[in-house]
Amino acid sequence: MKGVMFRSVALALLTLTTPVPAVAQTIGDYPNRAIRIVVPFPPGGPADLIARFVGQKMSEDFGQPVVIENRAGGNTAPAAQAVARAAPDGYTLFTPMDTTMVMNPLVMNNLPYDPLKDFSLITLLTKNMSLIVVRASDGPKTINELIAKAKANPGKLNMGAGTITSRLGALLFAKEARFDAQLVPFKGSSEISQAVLSGTVDFALDSTGTSLPLIQGGQYRALAKYSTRPLPQLPSLPSINEAAGLPDIAESSTWIGLTGPAGMQPAIVEKLTRKVASIYADPAIAERLEKAGITPLASTPAEFDAFIRSEGERWAKVFKDNSHIKLAD
Repeated sequence: MKGVMFRSVALALLTLTTPVPAVAQTIGDYPNRAIRIVVPFPPGGPADLIARFVGQKMSEDFGQPVVIENRAGGNTAPAAQAVARAAPDGYTLFTPMDTTMVMNPLVMNNLPYDPLKDFSLITLLTKNMSLIVVRASDGPKTINELIAKAKANPGKLNMGAGTITSRLGALLFAKEARFDAQLVPFKGSSEISQAVLSGTVDFALDSTGTSLPLIQGGQYRALAKYSTRPLPQLPSLPSINEAAGLPDIAESSTWIGLTGPAGMQPAIVEKLTRKVASIYADPAIAERLEKAGITPLASTPAEFDAFIRSEGERWAKVFKDNSHIKLAD
């Protein structure tokens, strides 16, 4: 994908040739105290999982505590605003998502932050694939069975989704498959899983990071992936495009990055970018993340910026082409 590099980026970043003395003079002994990573979702979801994993490795390597602070709600805007107002000293970091950096500017009025001006971009962390899942005990066996059930019961099925990206993906799926269902919005993946397993919703869009353990444990059944990309953990799972005959439907996936407040010293940004790259460069760590359904994905700050801008253009067109679709609050 343009502007993004996968595991090879981690290796490339490690070979950057910035003179060490210049970096040392700029950042001193950073970090010399605890780093706080603000996660705009409750514990247990993909953003929380990747923040805790990367934070733990940072703590081990830096010799300083890395504290995870969960600030859920408001489609990630309150957490983003708090980080944007923090001191740009490298001790407050943030794991924004597609919702924070791309979707909120498209759907929210009076957004209390500017995604392109209020943050120092460090690196992408992961791009998760969305899956359409049902309860394994009594849910439909295939995506076409789900569509047929929805068409036979217009407006009676509930579909769950968390982020704005996932909500839009669910609504576009219903539109393209020509059925009517009720969207039930949630704050995070932990709420979605409770709703699916309790029968509150009939199906949901959820990320691989949360879904895979439930699929492997026999609680979820995955009907399709909302992407044409390979999914090594479920190699036989079809894409929604091929399984439901929806060739024009665009990928719905969530991504997570690492940022800090605008104005961070470039040398500190570079040190953090290098650190994530070094973490991902370890094949054992990359394999561990991938088994958990989290694809490790690193980038330079410039590539991260280009990616955000390209995603903004892509989703702006989707909204323009589907202006009648209203997302639930």
